[in-house]
Amino acid sequence: MATRTTTDAITDATTDATTSTTTDATTDATTGTATEQDGVRSRLPDPTPLFPELAKLSGAVRNAIRNGPVSQTTISLMLLRAAQIVGSTYHAVSSTENLRKAGETEKRVTAVATWQGAPCFTDAERVALELVEAVLTPDPFGERVSDELFAKASALYDDDALWTLTMAIGHFSMFVPVALIGKPIPGRPIGKNYSR
Repeated sequence: MATRTTTDAITDATTDATTSTTTDATTDATTGTATEQDGVRSRLPDPTPLFPELAKLSGAVRNAIRNGPVSQTTISLMLLRAAQIVGSTYHAVSSTENLRKAGETEKRVTAVATWQGAPCFTDAERVALELVEAVLTPDPFGERVSDELFAKASALYDDDALWTLTMAIGHFSMFVPVALIGKPIPGRPIGKNYSR
């Protein structure tokens, strides 16, 4: 597996985004940052120089998730749903792009928002989607992840796979404040997703 840069590791909380779908953006050749031509700016500068150790940790967790027993399609579907729940355009765009690059149909990508009534997901994918919803949605009347949901997940995933799903949700959650407060530019390649 290729070595990833510090910028890659800290700014891409979900998956590798190696190309951009934003065609009207330009890049400053000397700094590699996005220009204001398209009118979209990040709120904060790239955090990589400030937290280089975090980049190494993030990269290690992401690689462990990738090398785990759960398919990357399931992880990406789950992370798209997580992005929708927390309201992160940055993560939603990244997850959607990665699902499309992996050959997922528009039907399945679009149906993630209403997965409960969509017939196009496997039982294992449904449990992963239900699990991420339970973790990220407050439940004032009890535990977020009920014993019933855990039993359902345990019937479809072994302990290693459950840990992989858990770590994927945790890794995503670590970067929710980065996306919501710092507002990296959606659809931009890693290292070019901050305007300052």
